[in-house]
Amino acid sequence: MRPVVKSMRLHGGKRMTTVQLEPEFWGQLKTAAEAEGLSVAKLVDRIRGENPESRNLASTLRVWCVQRLAGGGS
Repeated sequence: MRPVVKSMRLHGGKRMTTVQLEPEFWGQLKTAAEAEGLSVAKLVDRIRGENPESRNLASTLRVWCVQRLAGGGS
Protein backbone atom coordinates (compact mmCIF):
# COMPACT_ATOMS: atom_id res chain seq x y z
CA MET A 1 0.00 0.00 0.00
CA ARG A 2 1.04 3.54 -0.63
CA PRO A 3 2.07 5.74 2.27
CA VAL A 4 -0.39 8.32 3.56
CA VAL A 5 0.82 11.79 4.49
CA LYS A 6 -0.73 13.46 7.54
CA SER A 7 0.04 16.80 9.12
CA MET A 8 -0.30 17.37 12.84
CA ARG A 9 0.65 19.80 15.54
CA LEU A 10 3.11 18.63 18.18
CA HIS A 11 4.53 20.21 21.33
CA GLY A 12 1.15 21.48 22.50
CA GLY A 13 0.26 22.82 19.08
CA LYS A 14 3.42 24.90 18.79
CA ARG A 15 5.05 22.87 16.01
CA MET A 16 3.51 21.55 12.81
CA THR A 17 4.96 18.39 11.30
CA THR A 18 4.12 16.07 8.44
CA VAL A 19 4.49 12.31 8.70
CA GLN A 20 4.28 9.76 5.90
CA LEU A 21 3.31 6.22 6.96
CA GLU A 22 1.59 3.24 5.44
CA PRO A 23 -2.13 2.93 6.30
CA GLU A 24 -1.47 -0.08 8.54
CA PHE A 25 0.74 2.02 10.81
CA TRP A 26 -1.81 4.85 10.94
CA GLY A 27 -4.40 2.25 11.93
CA GLN A 28 -2.20 0.95 14.74
CA LEU A 29 -1.55 4.47 16.01
CA LYS A 30 -5.27 5.31 15.91
CA THR A 31 -6.17 2.12 17.81
CA ALA A 32 -3.50 2.79 20.44
CA ALA A 33 -4.51 6.44 20.81
CA GLU A 34 -8.18 5.53 21.25
CA ALA A 35 -7.28 2.91 23.86
CA GLU A 36 -5.42 5.57 25.84
CA GLY A 37 -8.02 8.30 25.35
CA LEU A 38 -5.66 10.42 23.28
CA SER A 39 -5.67 11.95 19.84
CA VAL A 40 -3.22 10.45 17.38
CA ALA A 41 -1.23 13.72 17.48
CA LYS A 42 -0.91 13.53 21.28
CA LEU A 43 0.22 9.91 21.08
CA VAL A 44 2.75 10.77 18.37
CA ASP A 45 3.99 13.66 20.52
CA ARG A 46 4.43 11.29 23.48
CA ILE A 47 6.27 8.70 21.38
CA ARG A 48 8.53 11.43 20.02
CA GLY A 49 9.23 12.63 23.55
CA GLU A 50 10.19 9.10 24.61
CA ASN A 51 12.72 8.96 21.74
CA PRO A 52 14.45 12.36 21.70
CA GLU A 53 17.57 11.01 20.02
CA SER A 54 15.64 9.86 16.96
CA ARG A 55 15.98 12.05 13.87
CA ASN A 56 13.33 10.25 11.81
CA LEU A 57 9.83 10.42 13.28
CA ALA A 58 8.28 8.06 10.72
CA SER A 59 10.84 5.36 11.52
CA THR A 60 10.36 5.89 15.24
CA LEU A 61 6.60 5.44 14.84
CA ARG A 62 7.02 2.30 12.74
CA VAL A 63 9.32 0.74 15.35
CA TRP A 64 6.91 1.72 18.14
CA CYS A 65 4.01 0.05 16.31
CA VAL A 66 5.98 -3.14 15.65
CA GLN A 67 7.10 -3.30 19.28
CA ARG A 68 3.51 -2.77 20.44
CA LEU A 69 2.24 -5.55 18.19
CA ALA A 70 4.99 -7.82 19.49
CA GLY A 71 3.89 -7.10 23.06
CA GLY A 72 6.91 -5.03 24.01
CA GLY A 73 5.55 -1.51 23.58
CA SER A 74 3.26 0.88 25.39
